[in-house]
Amino acid sequence: MHLERRVICINNPINRLKKMTFIPPPKQIPFLLKLGILISERMTGKLMLPARILSWYPKAAIGSGVMEALVAHEDGAMDKRMLKIIRMAASYATACPFCIDMNSHEHRASNITDEEAESLRADFEKISTFSEREKLAIEYTRVISQTPLKFYPELVEKVKAAFNEREFVVLVTTAAQVNYWARLIQALGIPPAGFGDGD
Repeated sequence: MHLERRVICINNPINRLKKMTFIPPPKQIPFLLKLGILISERMTGKLMLPARILSWYPKAAIGSGVMEALVAHEDGAMDKRMLKIIRMAASYATACPFCIDMNSHEHRASNITDEEAESLRADFEKISTFSEREKLAIEYTRVISQTPLKFYPELVEKVKAAFNEREFVVLVTTAAQVNYWARLIQALGIPPAGFGDGD
């Protein structure tokens, strides 16, 4: 009986993933946070370790959750394809395995081909199916995601000419949000959640 319970515990993916992070999630999570986490996990079908670990400091968990809830999903010409491209480009630029896994998942549903998705790792300029606006968005996303930050006036002017002020803010905040999660997730040692499994 005790042996069987121990084997189940060892094989439990939650316990395995907790051991891979720098710190484990708290054993007790405040009720409302736990409810939000469980809803998120039910929607994604994945263990949301970032939210669970952030529960050590509920203000950080709530603030991050609010930011995530208010992210742009589609806004005029900043359609699902454009926003997915920005998220994927930022994920690759920050070299965040969790972000790459999550943001690249189901890219075809946003009309992004496998060739386009693969090109975001390095040579997107060679892909003729990206529009000029998309290429500028990718290039600017990479600039936003580099360390140290350095903005080139010529590139900024090109982006301003191709995107109106609202679109510019959507582009920048979308890339910056991925940068926030990338640094947070990597600093906590969180591995990919397996969104791309079976793709």
